[in-house]
Amino acid sequence: MARAALITGASRGIGLAVAKALTADGAAVCLTARDPKELAEAVRRLGPRAIGCPGDVADPAHLEAAVARTLAEFGRLDILVNNAATNAPLGPLMAVDPLAWRLAFTVNVEAPLRLTQAAWRAWMRDHGGAVVNICTEGTHGVGPGVGAYGTAKTALLRLTRQLAAELAPAVRVNAVSPGLVRTEMARFVWEPGEREIAAALPLARIGEPEDVARAVRWLVSDEASWITGADLVVDGGRRVRAARPVG
Repeated sequence: MARAALITGASRGIGLAVAKALTADGAAVCLTARDPKELAEAVRRLGPRAIGCPGDVADPAHLEAAVARTLAEFGRLDILVNNAATNAPLGPLMAVDPLAWRLAFTVNVEAPLRLTQAAWRAWMRDHGGAVVNICTEGTHGVGPGVGAYGTAKTALLRLTRQLAAELAPAVRVNAVSPGLVRTEMARFVWEPGEREIAAALPLARIGEPEDVARAVRWLVSDEASWITGADLVVDGGRRVRAARPVG
């Protein structure tokens, strides 16, 4: 029987690319996103093995509903990809509204935990599975204006490792940490200086959502069956660029 996956933030960008990669491998997928129209279009493009469950991951009831819908439609839940995220609030931390900071953690950290709990209780505790949390290569450093995002994603990476320890051996939990990828959420970063940014990377281009999707597809496959608690960085070599030869 085909595996079933639940993917958050999947109407576009990395989430949609992951859904495409998994359906190409024969999986059935349940997608979540906040915009019902965008989500319906994504489901239509993916074909008959895809369903949608519109809602906001900041709403605990939506997370429970997404798990229930996946099980009701497919009878199983083998893969969970926590991709939905917010990069707000942007700017220096001394200017951040604490309520906006709290929302960043609700979306980027609390929602993945709640969804993993729901998947564990509903299916994975008894049948096993694989969870992938989409983090960021920014957890390995700091950057201007993204303090709230980086801090929340660093907490998500720590959560990934803790869950990997607690849910083993039934469930494998890993992270994929993209560098700069051509998504709408990151457009304000890559669009103004794409050529310069690409030229500074060892692999000479910014990332595409499909680059991240291939990493996720591998981590949830049997080929990665002895890997848990890992952070797979997909960044075009950004962290090694200082060692590139000159000239």
